[in-house]
Amino acid sequence: MFGIYLKRELSRRKKAALVIALGLALGIALVITVSSVSAGMQQAQDKVLKSLYGLGTDMTVTKAQTAPTGNSSGRPKFDFDAKSDSSKTQSSDRVMTQGGQSLKSSLVTEVAAQQGVSSAVGALSLNVTKVDGSFTQGKAKSSTSGSGQQGGPGGQNGGSTGAPQVQGGGASFDVNSYSVAGVDVAHQDLGPLATSKITTGRTFTAAQTGAKVAVLSKSYAKENKYKVGETFKISGTKYTVIGIATPDSSESATDVYLPLKQAQTLGDAKNKVTTIYVKATDSKQIDTVKAAIQKNISGTTVTTSADLADTVSGSLSTASNLATSVGKWLSVAVLVAAFLVAALLTSSAVSRRVREFGTLKALGWPSRKVTRQVVGESIVNGLLGGALGIALGLGAAYAVTAISPKLTAELGSTGGGGGMGGGPGGGGPGGQAASAAKNTIDIALTAPVSVTTIALAAGLAITGGLIAGAMGGWRASRMRPADALRSVS
Repeated sequence: MFGIYLKRELSRRKKAALVIALGLALGIALVITVSSVSAGMQQAQDKVLKSLYGLGTDMTVTKAQTAPTGNSSGRPKFDFDAKSDSSKTQSSDRVMTQGGQSLKSSLVTEVAAQQGVSSAVGALSLNVTKVDGSFTQGKAKSSTSGSGQQGGPGGQNGGSTGAPQVQGGGASFDVNSYSVAGVDVAHQDLGPLATSKITTGRTFTAAQTGAKVAVLSKSYAKENKYKVGETFKISGTKYTVIGIATPDSSESATDVYLPLKQAQTLGDAKNKVTTIYVKATDSKQIDTVKAAIQKNISGTTVTTSADLADTVSGSLSTASNLATSVGKWLSVAVLVAAFLVAALLTSSAVSRRVREFGTLKALGWPSRKVTRQVVGESIVNGLLGGALGIALGLGAAYAVTAISPKLTAELGSTGGGGGMGGGPGGGGPGGQAASAAKNTIDIALTAPVSVTTIALAAGLAITGGLIAGAMGGWRASRMRPADALRSVS
């Protein structure tokens, strides 16, 4: 009886049922769209952070750079001799550590021993400034001028010879700056190389701790036309290219990867690192691990992914803030409005069914049965609205993913050292312009819809139906059989 009556009443009031369902559908669709876009924003931010930190890295430990003392300015210095042979090219490399003050390698073991730390790996960030070119010596020429007047003692007439002048000459030098990262070859799953995949050649082996080999980023290798098997020099030391690395999600912040010991030798930083990459045993205890490291290892700066996320600006940050603040509040407001409209429409429909419900009560229907009938109709309307809302929300999310609008993430410094959380590719002498260019990352926005979001939409649909049914059922239960008799014309 309940099902037959329910089907008949919904068929008889198709327009009213459709209006209620559409109102709920719009609110649910907006919730799905905002939730999926917010999830896409979170994924985009995760890509940015992974491109800086490395896969599985929860935090980094660095030490702030101290101010230069005495006559040391910390700037690159190059000394050349102006030789007579102008055809000979002169070249010089200046290697400097970047990303903050150097730390003792023994601190890696201390950090790894802290409670809540799963693993810790040290890395050394270097900046190499290469200057090469040649000098051209000028030639001294003397000029002679005739005056036609008496000149000098003795009153002789004639020309006079001026002081010799140097004409021509000069220097032509090219300056190239690039970043180098020293990698712990025994633990490559954590650290600067963890964000990239070897697409050509191979990566380091555990036996190549002190080998003169290198892995180049794809962009750097392409720019300088390096291939696997070729060699290049840094400060007179020859290195063999064994692999080309392609970053997973963005342009690499490091140009050249070397075994850690080779980088320490190159940068005159024996047993030194600039960054310690840390992985926590539990991602929910990152703040606790950070506090423990700062307490037990003084003088260090611990930067988590949350800290680094605060430095992300640009259109990604703006869109994320809009989705979080404006979008979510807007979806809540629209959803509440949809629930109220559904409840008011259901209550209004009940008012127009006075004769019907009054007659049913006169025939012996108890109030609870009348209420159940109204609630049942409202839940069906809610489920219909939920189905339409899920379809609309999925369509909107698919459209966002298909369009894939580009968002820009501009990465700032956390104050722990040279940029990007103290990791490779940050600031540094001679590399500020290059670093600024690399600190801008383009991310394609997607809008993934999870099973949880679909379940939330279904729950909202049922909730909307229950709210509307409760309000309409309460009003229907208060009707008396006499109301039906008074409404008969």
